[in-house]
Amino acid sequence: MHKNSSLVPMIIIGILFFIFGFVTWLNGSLIPFLKVILDLNEFEALFVTFAFYIAYTVMALPMSFLLEKTGYKNGMAIGLGVMAVGSTLFIPAAEQASFAIFLTALFTLGTGLTILQTASNPYIVLVGPIESAAMRISIMGLINKSAGILAPLVFTAFIFSGLGSVDALTTEDIHALTSRLITPYIVMASVLVFLMLFVKFSALPELEFEDDEYDDNSIFSVPRVVLGAIALFFYVGIEVIAGDTIGLYAQNIGVLNATALTSYTMVFMVIAYIFGVLLIPKVISQEKALLSSAGLGILFVLGVVFSSKTSHGISEILWGWSGVVTLPDTITFVALLGLSNALVWPTIWPLALENLGKHTAKGSALLIMAIAGGAVIPLAFGKIAQITQDMQMSYLIGIVCYLFILFYAIKGHKVKSWF
Repeated sequence: MHKNSSLVPMIIIGILFFIFGFVTWLNGSLIPFLKVILDLNEFEALFVTFAFYIAYTVMALPMSFLLEKTGYKNGMAIGLGVMAVGSTLFIPAAEQASFAIFLTALFTLGTGLTILQTASNPYIVLVGPIESAAMRISIMGLINKSAGILAPLVFTAFIFSGLGSVDALTTEDIHALTSRLITPYIVMASVLVFLMLFVKFSALPELEFEDDEYDDNSIFSVPRVVLGAIALFFYVGIEVIAGDTIGLYAQNIGVLNATALTSYTMVFMVIAYIFGVLLIPKVISQEKALLSSAGLGILFVLGVVFSSKTSHGISEILWGWSGVVTLPDTITFVALLGLSNALVWPTIWPLALENLGKHTAKGSALLIMAIAGGAVIPLAFGKIAQITQDMQMSYLIGIVCYLFILFYAIKGHKVKSWF
């Protein structure tokens, strides 16, 4: 695609990023919801994230071949259609209160998102100068995480309105709760079908690639792509932990309105994205933004682990002026992880995909496969919490994630060959 930016692709991809965010961050509300109605433990509840994010690993490479056959525009329309099918699967899942069908529906949604993500991220990287790609992705992140703020609030208001404490639900209450899932997912399926037709017949241009230096090589011979994928694996893992376990952890320590707390993490991500849009690359380079994100992440993880479950000092500083519910400091530090996470995805993508040419689809697929970190790392988090009976200390897994991201920011993106 020509390097001059185009408003039409940005608007269309922006709409898709809103859908990504809304569907993805519903999981943060689904986890404590399904834990209650299906009587799951923490480890079982986090299979919600596993089923959703493992689809990215299983389906990314096949979807890259699909994109090469159909083109990026048609591929995105197919992805929206697959997501519509996944949304309709929530209807029998809710009617039968079946965890297996819920997981199948989530895997199907993840499969559709795999196609969309594999196609849409290169559009944003290549629609303008590579040096400002992180700024453009930050704009998409703003849209994505704004949907992430909205999704748990809508879910909580719609599903739990008129009900008392979720700790004292009767069988009739649980049946009523599962039934309330049906209408929202019917609406979501309808919207996705409309968007599928919109993208199919839109003015979105097809990507065109120039020749590249890797024509005869496997994508695995490009270290910055492989190391970037590993960094994204760790990033998505800690991003999902920050967004999807905050409600579970809050529920664990008796905080009210736990299903809405993913919105707090999303608020901090939106703040960081605003900084990304304003500062990259005019004030801070993509590499330095990534470095700063990793450093902040390490500090906030230590804040989660070593702060109090009862003190509200940090929370009063951050939230007291707004009149919102005061949170324990340890929960506030989980939310603050959103601040450190936001610019990791926007900065790794351009650093990894630069000058890949016709290998862009496979490079993008490899980076998308890394979203499996959202399946594996939260599951490890849940297992540690189950074994140790201490969810607060389980957040230490985030240190490992941020250390590798720090390595990629300092050295990994500069490696030109394996030997």
